[in-house]
Amino acid sequence: MIDYIRENLSYYGIYYRLLFKTKKEITPEHVSFGGDKEQYFLYYEPVKPVSGKIVFWIHGGGWNAGNPKFFDYVGQNMARAGYRFISTGYRLSPKNKYPAQIEDVCAGFNAAIRFLKDKGIDTSKIIVSGPSAGAHLSSILCYSKKVQKEYKVDVSEVTGYVGFGGPYSFRKNQSMTLKMLMGMLFAKGYDRREAEPWSLMDKSNIPMLLIQSRHDGLIEFECAEDFRDKAKTLGNKCEIYEVEDRKNTHSWYTAGCFLFNREENKTLDRFMTFIEEV
Repeated sequence: MIDYIRENLSYYGIYYRLLFKTKKEITPEHVSFGGDKEQYFLYYEPVKPVSGKIVFWIHGGGWNAGNPKFFDYVGQNMARAGYRFISTGYRLSPKNKYPAQIEDVCAGFNAAIRFLKDKGIDTSKIIVSGPSAGAHLSSILCYSKKVQKEYKVDVSEVTGYVGFGGPYSFRKNQSMTLKMLMGMLFAKGYDRREAEPWSLMDKSNIPMLLIQSRHDGLIEFECAEDFRDKAKTLGNKCEIYEVEDRKNTHSWYTAGCFLFNREENKTLDRFMTFIEEV
């Protein structure tokens, strides 16, 4: 309960930094890949690329809120660090029920690969990542062969995966907030195992880093442990990084960490280190 209250109080601090402490230095390219207003991605080209690696990012927001424009500060942060960055959107619940969200994530990924190749950019080193609801969707994209086959997605050029605070397993001891959000995401009678990353995970060569906090307030730490344990049984490489920063509630570490630089925030530094290493 204490961490849930801390999570709700954190929004004031996050919005303060968002409004008064962030800089917009790069104008991203807007690319639509469907007819819905949320079916688009933003591409950030750094002034001085430091690596050929590309980060493909899927935003959070409980599946019912958020879009790449709102999370512009994440793209700005990554571009300043020298990485090419794509932030993709998807249709939101409750108007659009699952699997609309994973359909859009897969379509956005395919569209982004075509977009980059048309620019003559090497796509052989892609890191897929996302926070919260975005961690849920991005983990399915990377580790479900069933979804990859259905939506004709080739992840052979993905060299790493990072999830922040993801609901990878649909445990019974979840928060009321998560249960409510999932109730809006799924149609009545839908088999939720068809949307559970833990159930959908297959053998994969993509190493994963799961960033999770024991003081999240919304997502149980055991979700990451469940996913790691399943990964180990399949022989998939997985590491859990337990958040050490004082700002360790859900919104602060899943997306708020990008309001800092890596010298100020250990979570962001671990994310950047993983990208450098894979």
